[in-house]
Amino acid sequence: MDAFYASVEQRDNPDLRGKPVAVGGSEARGVVAAASYEARAFGVRSALPSVTAKRRCSELIFVKPRFDVYRAVSAQIREIFAEYTDLIEPLSLDEAYLDVTDNKQGIAIATEIATRIRARIKEVTDLNASAGISYCKFLAKMASDLNKPNGQAVITPKNGPRFVASLPVKKFHGVGPATAAKMERLGIVTGADLRAKPMEFLAANFGKSGTWYYRISRGIDERPVQPDRPRKSIGAEDTFRVDLFDFAAAKAELAPLTEKVWRHCEAKRMGGRTVTLKVKFADFQQITRSRSFPIPVASQDELLASAAGLLQDVFPVAKAIRLLGVTLSSLESERAASADGQLALF
Repeated sequence: MDAFYASVEQRDNPDLRGKPVAVGGSEARGVVAAASYEARAFGVRSALPSVTAKRRCSELIFVKPRFDVYRAVSAQIREIFAEYTDLIEPLSLDEAYLDVTDNKQGIAIATEIATRIRARIKEVTDLNASAGISYCKFLAKMASDLNKPNGQAVITPKNGPRFVASLPVKKFHGVGPATAAKMERLGIVTGADLRAKPMEFLAANFGKSGTWYYRISRGIDERPVQPDRPRKSIGAEDTFRVDLFDFAAAKAELAPLTEKVWRHCEAKRMGGRTVTLKVKFADFQQITRSRSFPIPVASQDELLASAAGLLQDVFPVAKAIRLLGVTLSSLESERAASADGQLALF
């Protein structure tokens, strides 16, 4: 979906249409959750501190998020997907992979399916969607950004390796700023540079990810679309109105975070064996600390105690803390804890 949260707000409030809109908190400690395309023209983007966003665009309008509405719209879109295929792998409320090789409509051209889905989304929700069409998930994801907003693009098997070769590695889906910087230090700036490196070199410098980089640099991604893709983690975080220096004050902030995580675990009937603490300091430096257990964490109190232990190891701090987060991963269901054709693209 195109600027999903902001577009929903502009749809529901005509006064916001055509104006720079940011979904999120406008207070000093707020963060932008989503930005309209009018706001993006000023450099406003998601995850940007609200004060920075306001400096970049003095006319920026902040709107509080309405996640219940976004979830309802997302469900409508999921129903539209299901008219064409059952192989749907949601990534978030506004994004999903679809395998339409054997689609319910019997349509032989993948771009035609994307066109019809986008038209149905517009008809049902009055929102714009963009689509990427390709023979694998990595390239479909990359294609989805090529003609935004309200467009679609296709990368064919013939053009896949050539497209990857010309792309800067910093634009690769899954390559973050730190990895991109490391690649640049190693002389890897484009997909072609990445492809030129032997597997042994990539494995030595990037570990298990080296195999992945070796394959995608050649346009190879054999991951299937997984309708029941297991959730990898459950987490919660909070940015504080006042920076924290004191351990007792910081520890007190862990209680509502662990309560939220545990509530989600109970709702999903999941447990996890790895507890991770995220700490972001006043200068925006971020660190994480983790601890894994042989069996899933058994209670909210145990989760809180584990997070507090990780926090204790961080203190004393040389600079104030502005954000804390707690995540439970290595998830298992309660039950587990107890006991060939290629569709034409265009």
